[in-house]
Amino acid sequence: MATTADFRNGMTLSIDGTLFTLLWFQHHKPGKGNTVVRSRMKNVLTGAVLEKTWRAGEKIDEVRLEHRPVTYTYSDGHLYHFMDAQTYEDVPINAEVIGDDQLKYLKEGMECEGLVHNEKVISVELPYFVTLQVVETDPGVRGDTATGGTKPAKLETGAVVQVPLFLNEGDVIRVDRREDKYIERAK
Repeated sequence: MATTADFRNGMTLSIDGTLFTLLWFQHHKPGKGNTVVRSRMKNVLTGAVLEKTWRAGEKIDEVRLEHRPVTYTYSDGHLYHFMDAQTYEDVPINAEVIGDDQLKYLKEGMECEGLVHNEKVISVELPYFVTLQVVETDPGVRGDTATGGTKPAKLETGAVVQVPLFLNEGDVIRVDRREDKYIERAK
């Protein structure tokens, strides 16, 4: 158990059995009355943001989460299956927990980071930079490198990103999945 005096950004709390990460907090002393702590938290599984006001000194359940490497193996249509690198167990995770923004970059054999609570992987985070092959794009034209223009390219996972005009189908590129942005050609 901890109190509101122990708050720090990034801390994980359990509120009514739901895990939240503390994004921001502020101690507030009104002219009258007791001190309160205003906070903004993000649900670990859904990403929903919650604002809550606590009484100063209120007890809270602090949770320790660990990170563990997991490898994506396959999807059965409803669940995405990962292999825990430490225990070699199959870890099925629902698509809603992973999120559409990550699913469009997920490919078999990809090394990811699992978020572990009570010895169970509860969430998965893909690497920020992923290396994928371009499977569909307009052909590149000689001399297009100087214009600085871009064109859409469909990647092997189905994601579409804007790439420079000189890239062709079959090229392997690195993408920042957080911004859906082309970084460089992979070597």
